Amino acid sequence: MKHLSYGEKTVFADDVTADVLLEYAGLLAAEQSGDTVTIRAIGQDGNEVDATFVLNMATNLVAESTNAGVRPPTNDVAVAYMQERIQRYRNPPIAQPLDPADASDRGADALD
Repeated sequence: MKHLSYGEKTVFADDVTADVLLEYAGLLAAEQSGDTVTIRAIGQDGNEVDATFVLNMATNLVAESTNAGVRPPTNDVAVAYMQERIQRYRNPPIAQPLDPADASDRGADALD
């Protein structure tokens, strides 16, 4: 489990979620891009919370290990989303030529 600090808020998240969130935040900063990600976590009061992170070049996010005895919820959907986005940035789809059969000459139609 890791302790995530973001702004003036802190939450506890499972290791996988925290690690992927940091990796995604770093990638978005390097790409000068942004996104929002919502995860389930344990709040400062010990209750489960939905925590939404705005990730961009100005994101200040820290993850620290902890030995707290609580078990945070997993975030399979959020982790899969971030991993898929990370892979798209690192391995963008290859551009394919336009099939001439699918193209139309709209420029000539616009002049009529």
